[in-house]
Amino acid sequence: MSETILVTGGAGYVGSILVRRLLERDIRVVCIDNLMFGGEALLDVWGHPNLRFVRGDIRDEQLMQSIFNEESFHAVIHLAAIVGDPACAREPEVTRSINWDASVNLLNLTRAHKVRRFIFASTCSNYGKMADPDGYVVEDSTLAPVSLYAELKVAFEKLLLHEIEKSPEFVPTSLRFATVYGLSHRMRFDLTVNEFTKELALGKELVVFGEQFWRPYCHVADFSNAMLAVLDAPEEKVAYDVFNVGDTSENYTKGMLITELLKVYPDANIKRVEKKEDPRDYRVRFEKIENTLGFKISRTVPEGIREIHDVVTLGIIPEPENQKYYNIPHSA
Repeated sequence: MSETILVTGGAGYVGSILVRRLLERDIRVVCIDNLMFGGEALLDVWGHPNLRFVRGDIRDEQLMQSIFNEESFHAVIHLAAIVGDPACAREPEVTRSINWDASVNLLNLTRAHKVRRFIFASTCSNYGKMADPDGYVVEDSTLAPVSLYAELKVAFEKLLLHEIEKSPEFVPTSLRFATVYGLSHRMRFDLTVNEFTKELALGKELVVFGEQFWRPYCHVADFSNAMLAVLDAPEEKVAYDVFNVGDTSENYTKGMLITELLKVYPDANIKRVEKKEDPRDYRVRFEKIENTLGFKISRTVPEGIREIHDVVTLGIIPEPENQKYYNIPHSA
C-alpha cells in the first residue's frame, strides 16, 4: 500500500504542481482546498485513482477532524494560507484565522493522530530588512518580519520547531521559500518576475519602484523539488529544522531584473521611480539545503522570464489580465 500525504491548498499556485509530483511517485494524495481561485488546476488529474479531493476550508475544525479520522497519513504538507503582504493586509482577521488559528489546529491534529512528518511552507520574507546592506542572511540570522504575512509565518515556525514538546515520533520541517515565479497550473501574474514580464509582453509601460532593493527568487517547480527532498531525507536530517529554499546566485535587485528583461525586450518602455526606503531588503544564502539535502534549483530567473514571455505572446494564456490570475483585486 502506498503512502498517503495530506496537502492543504493543493489546487493553488504551488500545490497544483506538488500534487502532480506526488502522484507521479505513486503516493496517495488527499488534497483539501476551498477553491478560492477555482479548481481548473486539477482537471487533468481529476480521475487519478490515488487522488482524493476534499473541497473545504481548513478553518472547519469538524471537517479537518473527519479527514484525520478517515485517513492514515505519512505526512502533512501545509501550503494553505492567505499568501503575500497585500492580500494579508487587505483582510487581516481572515488572515489570522487561516494562517494562525487553522494552522495550529492542523498541527494539533497531526500530532494527535501520530503523523510523523509535517512540512510547513514558510517564507524568506521573515528576514525583513538586513542589518548589513552588503551582507547575506542565513537560517539562523535574526528574523525581522515587517508584515502580518511574515509575522504569522515566524510565529508558526517558532511554535512548530521550538515551542511544542519535541518527540522522536514527530518530524517537523519549515521551508523558507524565496520569492516565487514561473508557470503553474494555477497561474499567477501578481508576482514580480511574472508581472514585469507580462507587462512588457503586452507592450505596456513597466513602472518599477526602488530598483536597488534585493530579493531572492525561485521557480515554483523547484518549491516541489525542495519538499520532495525533505520527504526523501532521513528524518534526523530534517527534524525540527528550517531550510531556505532557492540558490545564492538567484538574488536580484529589481534593477538586475530590468537588465534581464531588456535582453528579451530591448525596446521596452520602463519607468524607474526612485524609492529610498523599502521595509524588505534581503539577500539570502542557500548552501544549507544543498549541503544537507542535495537540493539544487532546476531553472533560473532568465529562463522564467522567457517562459512567461512565450505563454503570453503566443496566446497560450490569452487573457493574462483576468482577475483569476491575481490574489488581490486587479485592474488591467
